[in-house]
Amino acid sequence: MTTVVITGANRGIGLELVKYYRSLKCEVYALCRNSSDELNKSGAKVIKRVDVGNPESLPEALQPLGDVKIDLLINNAGVLGVESLEEMDSRTLEHQFVVNAMGPLLVTQLLLKNLKEGAKVAHITSRMGSMADNSSGGYYGYRMSKAALNAAGVSMAQDLKKSGIAVALLHPGYVQTEMVNNSGDISAEVAASRLAERIKELNLDNTGRFWHSNGEELPW
Repeated sequence: MTTVVITGANRGIGLELVKYYRSLKCEVYALCRNSSDELNKSGAKVIKRVDVGNPESLPEALQPLGDVKIDLLINNAGVLGVESLEEMDSRTLEHQFVVNAMGPLLVTQLLLKNLKEGAKVAHITSRMGSMADNSSGGYYGYRMSKAALNAAGVSMAQDLKKSGIAVALLHPGYVQTEMVNNSGDISAEVAASRLAERIKELNLDNTGRFWHSNGEELPW
């Protein structure tokens, strides 16, 4: 049975990814700070109090995974702040860096011993982390933290090649979630199915690349 671990699993894209992989009869470990009724009914093994925004707590929080052997790790948890050049708060900038960039890196590092040879790691990033694609400015913390995640993902792809582990950097699209007040143009369910297709296509030949969930390769 394929074993999948997903962070930020209690709602939005994370929850839909849980439901998608459960529909394939995968063993799914759903990591979250707090669970939800829908997640509790999903059939996933829910691990609560996993806060990627609190790095010091992660070693203990991930202990329930023990020696679970993981086929697929999806680092989905993320936060969005809205800053302009005129109005920003260093605390929200730092929080986005910790959650969006450091969180996926530290979770992966702590679970290295659990990843099977030939496993896959998928980081849910954003095209807002692209330099070449930035034509509107703003969103300093989010853009910078996702660019940092992209940089970490490329390094990770290089470092994990020797273990046969492939790494994807995936933009889900503009998704109807609470993060954007449900103003996206695709549902979380559609985004999850598209992301799963990209993960299915992931291999050591395309490891470390930056993809839109619709299959378009994105510029750095």
